[in-house]
Amino acid sequence: MTFKEQIAQDNRTIFMNLDEFSDIHTVNGVKMAVQIDSNEMIEREKRNQYRQRGLYADGIYIKELLIYVRAEEFGKLPAVGRVIDFDGKKYTISDAIDEDGIYSLCLEANRTGGK
Repeated sequence: MTFKEQIAQDNRTIFMNLDEFSDIHTVNGVKMAVQIDSNEMIEREKRNQYRQRGLYADGIYIKELLIYVRAEEFGKLPAVGRVIDFDGKKYTISDAIDEDGIYSLCLEANRTGGK
């Protein structure tokens, strides 16, 4: 088995394992294994302090999510600015990276109130 084949197998059986790290979510109408990473999102926000994130302005705030999905399940790496449906809510992709077959997708949406 080559190194790349081993990574692809690990992506399926370890990193996106539904019993350990991932849960089933609906992305653009397709149910797939997804990891939501709140801790990494906080770290990325700290590194990008030039941008005011999540602050309220007249009852509107930015809701952010960082998710990981398998490239095989998702399809082509989405472009920044593309709108996707995540669990029935619309989000704009603010960053998209292919990390050896796992996509790291930063999602943003304007929300009102506390929802």
